[in-house]
Amino acid sequence: MRLTAFSNYALRTLQFAAMRAPALARIDEIADAHRINRAHIVKIVHLLGREGYLETRRGRGGGFTLARAPEAISVGEILRLTEGPIELVECHHAPTNTCPLIGVCRLSKALAKALDAFLASLDAVTIADIAGNRGALLARLERDVAQAS
Repeated sequence: MRLTAFSNYALRTLQFAAMRAPALARIDEIADAHRINRAHIVKIVHLLGREGYLETRRGRGGGFTLARAPEAISVGEILRLTEGPIELVECHHAPTNTCPLIGVCRLSKALAKALDAFLASLDAVTIADIAGNRGALLARLERDVAQAS
């Protein structure tokens, strides 16, 4: 299983906002710190703002901050938002399934159970957890930005 870059960048964006709190974070800061295309971060901030995870402020001096406490946002819920329906195999998507074994296949059931366990384990991890070592994270990002300059 591999998560999309969009999910990865969304989690990094939320992590960065948590690390910068209570100050506003800016799209350019994240793009530069993670060497990510600015347009990707714009899309992510728009989605996360629309869904109530970020509070955005436009204009000069604008930026964004978490709209909810970082302890109240789980990694699992962000993955469900950014990945959409997660279907490990075609039989998990009934409208396009062509497998004749649906309903009797134990592999399909095992994979569904594994996906549930994967998401449940990430439901227990919050944005506060992944931003908890703020000092080390910011130091690494600052060092990497300085080296790239």
